[in-house]
Amino acid sequence: MSLKYKVSGVGTIEIDTLVVDSNGTLTIKGELVSGVMERINRLQSLGVNVVMISSDQRGGARELAGSIGITYYEANNSRAKEDILLSLGSRNVAAIGNARIDIGLFVQSLVSVATLQSEGIHKDIIDHVDVIVPSVNDALDFFLDEDTFIATMKR
Repeated sequence: MSLKYKVSGVGTIEIDTLVVDSNGTLTIKGELVSGVMERINRLQSLGVNVVMISSDQRGGARELAGSIGITYYEANNSRAKEDILLSLGSRNVAAIGNARIDIGLFVQSLVSVATLQSEGIHKDIIDHVDVIVPSVNDALDFFLDEDTFIATMKR
């Protein structure tokens, strides 16, 4: 299964895999953002494979991924993140992140979303993302709300 959006001026965009970062994205200063688990569970119930690729700067990312039921990969630089994403074997990937290390994810993703939370975003990602939202919950809701997705992505 996957998410399918019929976007005016673009065509059908299909997402079957969502790659997320941990630090500054799913977590703020190491703590899971409230509401994230419920949204990830909803995406998974819709058939989306949610995967975490993180450098695990604060520690605990593997445990966090396990506790919310997603696969975890560790990558210490942008190229490693990109290589892991490519190894997943899907061309219908979306990514959510906030840091320069996420550029490899953004470049290879069909749709990329930056979250501007309290840990900030790196200026270098701006040219590589499709959408910028204020929080990770807004990023997850972007994929869950078809009308929001279409309104933002149409030409």
